[in-house]
Amino acid sequence: MSAPYILVLYYSRHGATAQMAKQIARGVEMAGLEARLRTVPAVSSECEAVAPSVPEDGAMYATLDDLKNCSGLALGSPTRFGNMAAPLKYFIDGTSNLWLTGELVGKPAGVFTSTASLHGGQETTLLSMMIPLLHHSMLVCGLPYSESALLETRGGGTPYGPSHHAGGDGKRALDEHEIALCRALGQRLAQTASKLER
Repeated sequence: MSAPYILVLYYSRHGATAQMAKQIARGVEMAGLEARLRTVPAVSSECEAVAPSVPEDGAMYATLDDLKNCSGLALGSPTRFGNMAAPLKYFIDGTSNLWLTGELVGKPAGVFTSTASLHGGQETTLLSMMIPLLHHSMLVCGLPYSESALLETRGGGTPYGPSHHAGGDGKRALDEHEIALCRALGQRLAQTASKLER
């Protein structure tokens, strides 16, 4: 059996959500647990399109075992019309066996997102990602207002989970408040998982 870890599972098209995932992983590790970064392949409307079994760069593709064996989960996606991106939804839709066997019941989970526009559906995307987690009976962790960055942010950041305003060209870097909130979620998930393991 492997050491406890928090799975940081995300889809990122232009890299902003991936940068958030790395900051969440940093927060997990600051709290003393291993962070396992994983992504999902893109989906295509072309039937013959097949993703390579190993990504060209970045995190490895997630497996159901990564999810089954985790002690907690951070789930991230860019916003697509106020909802999670199709590749992440496709992966989540394939978790029926984990639901049937109750593998994720009682594990802490949190969500994060990045948008091109400041009011581009950050909170609805976060809520859309919470729904399948609740169906799995995971314990959804938000961000408390004791995190001062929630009160000071001029970019992303919500009590539902960290968010990032990437700008219309997708190139706006994470600011100090967005980074602080990503790390705070990672720490919160790791600390909660550690308390539940006792």
